[in-house]
Parts: sequence; C-alpha cells; structure tokens
Amino acid sequence: MLPKNKLERLYRSGLSMKEISDKTGWNYHPVTYWMINYNIPRRSRSEATYIKRNPNGDPFKIKTKLSRKESELKALGLGIYWGEGDKSPYNTSVRLGNTDPFLIKKFREFLRKIYRAKEEKFCYGLILFNDIKESKAVSFWKKHLEIKRKQLGKITIIPPQGKGTYRKKSEYGVLTISFTNKKLKEQILGEIKKIYN
Repeated sequence: MLPKNKLERLYRSGLSMKEISDKTGWNYHPVTYWMINYNIPRRSRSEATYIKRNPNGDPFKIKTKLSRKESELKALGLGIYWGEGDKSPYNTSVRLGNTDPFLIKKFREFLRKIYRAKEEKFCYGLILFNDIKESKAVSFWKKHLEIKRKQLGKITIIPPQGKGTYRKKSEYGVLTISFTNKKLKEQILGEIKKIYN
C-alpha cells in the first residue's frame, strides 16, 4: 500500500504519475491504482502544462486591498486592455501593442502594481516599417521603458502599408508588451466582462 499523504503531496507538487514512479521507485501501475483508490483528483492536460511552465506557482499575485489611486490605476489598465489588448482565447498572453510609450508604461504599471506580475516574465517586441531607422527606434523605446536591448527581443520589419500619415504616427514603430500566463489573462478578461455586464 502506498501512503496517501505522500502520494497526494508528490502529485500536488506538479509531478506526473510517471515522474512519481521514477522518483520513488514505486511501479507505475500501483501509483495509478492508488491514485484512483484514494480518489485523488486528476489534473487536465492544460493544468499539467501550466504547472510545468510555472513550477514555483503563479508568476503574479492579485492585490485585493486597493487605495483610491490603485483603484483608478486598475480601472485605467482594464480600459487600456479592453481597447488595445489581445483578447483571443487561443493566445495565452496578456499582450498589447501601441505606438505611445506612455500608454505602454501605464499598462505595465497596472500589471506590476495591481497583479504584482513578476518582472522577468515581461517580454517586449518591436514592429517597424522598413523605412524607419532601426537604431533610432530601439534607442527611443529603451529610453522610455528603461529596458535593455536584450529585453526588446525580436524586431519585425514590414513594408509601409500604402500611403498616409503612418510615418508620423509610427515614427518609432509599434511596441508590444506581453506577459504569458493563461490564468492572468483569464482574470483580466473576467474583470472586463464584469464591466460590460
């Protein structure tokens, strides 16, 4: 008989039944048998994937007690994401792109202060038209966001889309900020849904 408390603890730590078998030396079939016998709830594939990607738990922590200023920041951040953010259910990133560095900074402040998003999980990208000087655009975003070049990641160059005022509006390209976490995205989209319901 395998001890329930140990089996449950190992499984809840994120190990699969195969990994529990390998780690403890218990045969795989008894592990599956006792999981069923003890009625230990099984994870879905998406839950298992989430745990593998976040072995130390959620990379964010929601702040529940907000000052008036923080409540205003939360409302502003939700509004920015509602208008500009990626709301696709097929993408697990909280992702937003814009040409305005002040909007990007305010949204990042929202994630940092209201959701206490871990800094190392932020990713940045840059989309430029092919007639924009890359070094000038990189320097602009590094200065405004106070980030290093390596944090900026991939730079995508595209040809201008027809005629118009794109050059003035996108002089330094479109900066994307993203935080890949399915739970956080669901949380933010849930908050937005409460607003329009």
